[in-house]
Amino acid sequence: MAVPFLVGIVAVLCGVVLWRLGSAWWTYRGRRVVTCPETRNPAGVTVDSLHAMATALGRPQLRLESCSRWPEKAGCGQECLSEIAESLESCLVRNILLEWYVGKACVSCELPIGEIPLVGAKPAVLCADGRSMEWSEIPAESLQETLLEARPICFACHTARRMLREHRELLSGLPESTVRPAH
Repeated sequence: MAVPFLVGIVAVLCGVVLWRLGSAWWTYRGRRVVTCPETRNPAGVTVDSLHAMATALGRPQLRLESCSRWPEKAGCGQECLSEIAESLESCLVRNILLEWYVGKACVSCELPIGEIPLVGAKPAVLCADGRSMEWSEIPAESLQETLLEARPICFACHTARRMLREHRELLSGLPESTVRPAH
């Protein structure tokens, strides 16, 4: 009777440890926008989420995995980590974008953007120059500036625009004048 009880306790403890490690990874993953303490300008950073996970049984130790100011400033003191620790969720690029889309409609088809899934098709951003960009194409350090002038565009309209821009020759049903490349 003691062996199954001990196995149960070990299983519960292992579950707690795995939960703690996984939570640390989830908390610190993703691109973030911080204010560089040296320049007072936005910087795009990524926290080393695997290191945070590996140190999560105590207090997770944070360090940067990447920064938009590297390699020139790779030896910095990483003081921006205090901003990340204070505002974990609000500096996450995904959360900044999710908040930006709230209540907005697609600039092209005028349908509401609606709820954005964690994985899969996401809306894009129509920049002031007419290009539509996916989230991953926007440098984190220029995210706020981009969003000031951009408009939301749904995934379907973004994909159609991209297809027209990159593979116009594959689209059928267009008049011949639109298929020929401009000279």
